[in-house]
Amino acid sequence: MTGLEWALFAAVVVLAVVVSAGLVIGARTLRRLTLPGPPPPAEDDPAFVAARDRHEQSLAALRTAADEATSAVEQAKSAAAAARTDAAAAKAEATAARAEARRVLDAARAEADTVLERAHRQAEAEAEQVRAAARRSGEREIAMLSRTVKEQSVELDRRSQRMDERERQHTEEADRIAERDRRLSATVTELAERKAALAAREADLAAAEERWQRELERVAGLTTEAARGELVEAIENQAKREAAILVRDIEADARNTADQRARHIVVDAIQRVASEQTAESVVSVLHLPGDEMKGRIIGREGRNIRAFESVTGVNLIIDDTPEAVLLSCFDPVRREVGRLTLEKLVLDGRIHPHRIEEVFETARQEVEQLCHRAAEDALVDVGITEIHPELVALLGRLRYRTSYGQNVLKHLVETAHIAGVMAAELRLDVALIKRCAFLHDIGKALTHEVEGSHAIIGADVARKYGEAEDVVHAIEAHHNEVTPQTVEAVLTQASDACSGGRPGARRESLEAYVKRLERIEEIAAGKIGVDKVFAMQAGREIRVMVKPDDVDDIGAAVLARDVAKQIEEELTYPGQIRVTVVRESRVTEIAR
Repeated sequence: MTGLEWALFAAVVVLAVVVSAGLVIGARTLRRLTLPGPPPPAEDDPAFVAARDRHEQSLAALRTAADEATSAVEQAKSAAAAARTDAAAAKAEATAARAEARRVLDAARAEADTVLERAHRQAEAEAEQVRAAARRSGEREIAMLSRTVKEQSVELDRRSQRMDERERQHTEEADRIAERDRRLSATVTELAERKAALAAREADLAAAEERWQRELERVAGLTTEAARGELVEAIENQAKREAAILVRDIEADARNTADQRARHIVVDAIQRVASEQTAESVVSVLHLPGDEMKGRIIGREGRNIRAFESVTGVNLIIDDTPEAVLLSCFDPVRREVGRLTLEKLVLDGRIHPHRIEEVFETARQEVEQLCHRAAEDALVDVGITEIHPELVALLGRLRYRTSYGQNVLKHLVETAHIAGVMAAELRLDVALIKRCAFLHDIGKALTHEVEGSHAIIGADVARKYGEAEDVVHAIEAHHNEVTPQTVEAVLTQASDACSGGRPGARRESLEAYVKRLERIEEIAAGKIGVDKVFAMQAGREIRVMVKPDDVDDIGAAVLARDVAKQIEEELTYPGQIRVTVVRESRVTEIAR
C-alpha cells in the first residue's frame, strides 16, 4: 500500500470510532429517557417543563450529531472508494511504466546491437581503405625511386658526355695555343724587321730635316738665332698683353676692394660717432612712479627740462608713453650719466635747476667709478697688472660702448683670452700677446672729435702712455692700416676676427651666418634624389641623405661634386666646406 492509501485508511478508522462513540452516547440517553420512574409531574410544573425542554434539546442535538456522523461515514466511505480507485489507477500506471521501461530497454539494446554492427562494418571499411592507401603509397615510392634511379643514370651519362666534350675542348685549346705561339714568333720577327726599317727611316728623316732647315734659312734669309729672337719678341708682346689684362683685372678688383673698404670706414665712423643707426644704441628708457612726475620734470614753463638738457647734454623726450621717459644721446657714457641723474632726481622728488647740477656731478662721479671698477675687473680677468692710469680710464669708458651690438670691453677680454690660448699653443710670450689683444680697440674710447682710424688713434694713445713698440704695432696693424710685421700683430688680427666673427657675437655676423647655412641647405635640397640635408659644424660640413632607389653610387659622387661646385660659385665663406653624400642600402630577409 502507498502512503495515500494508508492516510485514507487511518481517516476511515477515526471516523468509525467517532460514529461508534456517538451511537453509544445516544443509546444511553434514550435508555435513560425510556426507563420507568416516578409518575410524571404535572404539566404545569415549571421544573418539569424546563427538564423536558432540556431533554428534548439534548435529543435533538444527539439526532443532529448522529446525522452528521452518518454523513461523515458516508463521506469516508466515498473517500475510501476514491482512494481505492486512485490506488488502482496508480497500480495501472506503474504497470504501464514498467512495461514502457521494458520496451525502451529492449529498443536500446536493439539499437546498441545495430550501432555496434555498423561500427564493426565501418572499421573494416576504414582498415581496407588504409591498406589500399598504404599499397598506393608504396607503389608511388617505388615509382619515384625508379624515376630517381633513371634520372641519376641520365645525369651520369650527361656528365660523362660533358667530360668528353671538355677533354676535346682542352685538346683544341692546346692546338690554338700552339698556333698562337707560332704566330707570335712570326710577329716578333716581323717587328724586329720593322724596327730596323724605322731606324733607317729616322736617320733619313734627320738628314732630310737638316737639309730642310738649311734650305729654310736660305729662303728666309734668317739664321736660327735670328728666328729665335723674333719668336722671343712675339712671346714677349703676348706676355705684355696678358699682363695688361691682368693689371686691368687687378685694378678692377682694387676698386671693388676700395669700395668695400670705404664702406667699412663709414661703418666704423658711424659706430664711433654713434649716429642714428639703431634706436637701441642711442636711447635709454627711465620708468617713472606716475605720470604726474612728467610735469615736475618739465617744470614751470619748461625750465627744469631745459636745465637738465643743458647740464647733461642729453635730450629728454617726454611723449605719450605711460610712466616712462626717453633719454637720447649719441655718447653712451653721457647718456648713462644723464639716466642716473634723472633717476636720482625722481627718487629725491626735488627737481629744480640748482638741484639738477648737484645731482649731475654726483652721477658723473659715480659713473666714472663704475667705469674704473669695470676696467680693473677686466684687467684682473686678463692678468695685466702694470698699466698707465689714463689707459685704465679709457678702458672703463668702453663699458658703455658697443660695436655691431657687441660690448667692446667684453670683446677685448674675449680677444685677449683667445690670443693667449693661441700664443700658448705656439710657445710665444703669452703675457705680451694678451696685452696686445686687450688694448687693440682702445681707440674706440675716444670720441669723434679725434680724427683718424681707431687703430691709428689707439696706437698713438698707447705710444703716448709708454706701451712697448710691439704692442703699439699690433694695435695699429690689426685692421691692416699698417702692414703687420710681427707675430704679435698677426695673432691680434686672428683673435679679433675670432671674437667678432663667431656666430651670435654681432648682429650682422649672425644674420649672414644664418643666411649662409640656409642657402647651403637649399642648394643641396634642390638636387634630384635628395631626401634630407643637415648643415653641421657651424656650416663647415654638409651631409646629404639621398634616396637609394633614385641615386646610385656613381650618381652620389656626381651629386657631391655638383653641390660643392655650386656652393663655390654662389657663396663666400672662410676656409672650406666638406660635402658628404650618404647613400644607404638595406636588404632584409626573414628566416621562418
